[in-house]
Amino acid sequence: MSELPSDLKYAKTHEWVRVQDDGTVTVGISDHAQDQMGDMVYVEVPDTGRAVQAGEACAVVESVKSASDVYAPVSGEVVESNAALSDHPEQVNQAPYEAGWLLRIRPSDPAELKHLMDVDGYRDFLATEEH
Repeated sequence: MSELPSDLKYAKTHEWVRVQDDGTVTVGISDHAQDQMGDMVYVEVPDTGRAVQAGEACAVVESVKSASDVYAPVSGEVVESNAALSDHPEQVNQAPYEAGWLLRIRPSDPAELKHLMDVDGYRDFLATEEH
C-alpha cells in the first residue's frame, strides 16, 4: 500500500492537498499516482498568478511510461509553483508529499475543500480502483 498521510485531502484524480496556516493549499500527486507512473522525466507547473478552476488541468507530469495532466483540486489563484521540479522531476518520486509538491493555490472558495476525500475515503477509493 502506498504512503497516505492522514493530514491531507485527496482528489479522485490522485492529487493531494495540504491546507497551510495562511489558508493557501499545497498540491501534489499521491504516492500511489507517482508509483503507477514510474520515473518522472518532466514536470510542467503553472505560472504564478494564473487563475485555475477546480477540475481544470493545471500542470503536467511525464514519466518514462506516460504523460498525465494534474488537475486543480480547488479554484483560485496559483501563488507559487515548484520551479525546482524542472531540473529535478525525480523529487515527485522521491518525496511526493514534501519536495515533490507542484503548486500552491489561494482558494477562491474554501468550501470546495469539502468535496475532497480524507485519507480513509481515498484508501477506499484506491481499493475500488484496483479491482
